[in-house]
Amino acid sequence: MQQALLFIVLIFFGLYALLILYYWMSWRSVPVFKATDQNSQLKISVIIPARNEEKNIAACLDSINHQTYNNNLFEVMVVDDHSTDNTATIVNNHPLQNLKIIALNDFVSDEINSYKKKAIEVAIAQSTAGLIVTTDADCIVPAKWLETIAAFYNQYQPQFIAAPVSINCSFNFIEMFQALDFAMLQGITAASVHKKIHSMCNGANLAYTKKAFTEVGGFKGIDTIASGDDMLLMHKIYKQHPGKVMFLKSPDVIVQTEPVHTLKEFFNQRIRWASKAGKYDDKRIFAVLLLVYLVNFFLLAMPVVAAFAKVYFIIANLSLSMWELWLWLLLLKTLVELVFLYPVAIFFGKQKLLWLFPIMQPFHILYTVIAGWLGTFGKYNWKGRNIK
Repeated sequence: MQQALLFIVLIFFGLYALLILYYWMSWRSVPVFKATDQNSQLKISVIIPARNEEKNIAACLDSINHQTYNNNLFEVMVVDDHSTDNTATIVNNHPLQNLKIIALNDFVSDEINSYKKKAIEVAIAQSTAGLIVTTDADCIVPAKWLETIAAFYNQYQPQFIAAPVSINCSFNFIEMFQALDFAMLQGITAASVHKKIHSMCNGANLAYTKKAFTEVGGFKGIDTIASGDDMLLMHKIYKQHPGKVMFLKSPDVIVQTEPVHTLKEFFNQRIRWASKAGKYDDKRIFAVLLLVYLVNFFLLAMPVVAAFAKVYFIIANLSLSMWELWLWLLLLKTLVELVFLYPVAIFFGKQKLLWLFPIMQPFHILYTVIAGWLGTFGKYNWKGRNIK
């Protein structure tokens, strides 16, 4: 019995190690893009859903106001999602040219499960440009953001562009953990999109054509799912245009976003992300998520079992206790992930945090198992709304 369990565990960990090393090679193969097109005439609509963002929206709009891209070629549409603070007032008083605010409550009379998707849908219907760019109200965009996106689009003509996002952090455990964990997720996003093995992205930094959005029926079919305005839409467009979904790897488009500040907020966020796991038509994504979940589940369960039972495994005539096997597998997981994370962290400027990664590994395992379970069977709170 013990040897059969050992065989299963080693198979899963072997597959996981190979997957992470594949991501590492794929990340290295993604070319870094540098904009050279200075005369683009591409019109862009920037869409920002916002709910109770009075602390962040002004800084977000300020960063857009400092774009190097011709300000006559882009419009900014902030969709106020039933805010109860001063978000709308701040937007209305901002000096950004071609700025428009849309009140979502003018279009939503009944309670729905995905207000953010509805906000984006309403804005796209009123947009005047062929390329839609989305970000979040708590984000800061770099000066060459739109210039680089336009140049990338003009050169490759993609229908969907996933672009990098980085989390700012202070000297706080939960914030530093998010910064490293999110950098790893972004590295996997770039690798998987570039190699066309599965579709991942983050709504804080996306671009897609209005034509592609319309072709796939927008959010139709996924509009009852609270999350997924990014990855689920990306997958719909990928099915229509598999060769036209690309990742834009450039330091000039890295969008900075705020971390959550408490453990409760963190778990609510990750449960919301995990809630999409069973919604993908692409079974490759589900297989990867299941593999990751099982590896972390084994690492969480093994010390619990070892605390109550003496279990030994035979490997190459060596007898290992459950505790010893657990330590070796934990070390293997940490080292393989560090190999992948090192170049990614350099790209995002997070290399100074890498020394914390081994220390954070137990928390990573714990949250992955809990968030994965509750994302499937539980509920969460987001923007003051309880979501099942």
